[in-house]
Amino acid sequence: MDPVLKDLVQLLDLERIEDNIFRGQSRDIGTPQVFGGQVLGQALSAASQTVTGRVPHSLHAYFLRRGDVDLPIVYEVDRARDGGSFSNRRVVAIQHGKQIFNMAVSFQELEPGVQHQFDPPDVPGPDELLDLKDISRDALARAPERMSRFVTTERPFYVRPVQMPNFDNPEKQAPTKQVWMKAVDPLPDNPSLHQRLLAYVSDYGLIATSTLPHGIAYMHDNVIMASLDHALWFHHPCRVDEWLLFSYDSPSASGARGLSRAQVFTQEGLLVASVAQEGLIRLIDSVE
Repeated sequence: MDPVLKDLVQLLDLERIEDNIFRGQSRDIGTPQVFGGQVLGQALSAASQTVTGRVPHSLHAYFLRRGDVDLPIVYEVDRARDGGSFSNRRVVAIQHGKQIFNMAVSFQELEPGVQHQFDPPDVPGPDELLDLKDISRDALARAPERMSRFVTTERPFYVRPVQMPNFDNPEKQAPTKQVWMKAVDPLPDNPSLHQRLLAYVSDYGLIATSTLPHGIAYMHDNVIMASLDHALWFHHPCRVDEWLLFSYDSPSASGARGLSRAQVFTQEGLLVASVAQEGLIRLIDSVE
């Protein structure tokens, strides 16, 4: 297995300290703080280790403080409820003795029911697109240093945007975009692992969708951006080592916050997950 992907798989396999308490490490992926998707995946891993015979169908999380990439994160799980067919867990992530993140996860026994879904967007397939890491060196040379570092850092997923972003001088455009993603190597047949990895990658690119109508240069020095919350619904099992299309949109931005959503489709057009996130978007010139 690719070493970067293997490291991520191990990163999501937490150390159990005692009943309901787990510890995870962090990795620097080129962002100024611990990547939110890492904390989402680890918190889901912690919660899942306290539930048997049920699978997560939704999670709702809040990012409270920046995570320190140089220190481990402790996850405390509260077994809030085990009902007839649903279980609920609350997870708190702690560093420096303070909460940096909390999350509620709901688990359900598999059962049949009514089904419908939106159709996927009509976009080029992943084989027709360039990967983000293949962006021209000239374009990266004009981008801010922290954006260049983020793009060039080795990552465990292929990322192939349908609309290649302009990192230096973005033009105002509609708040929609699509990106194909998949793990760089095959993964074990472990549905729980694929859900954790989907939670991890679900944090890619969400906040940036809210900047598209405003021509804001993501990761430039005059912009402060941070995830505030995150919601994820699992509709069907899926494999993250097969191509998934993330179709993003942002219905609203106001009060220095932007709301972004994503629908996640397989190549066959099955809607396997939905995501929503509100993020801070603050222009430094407007800060008193």
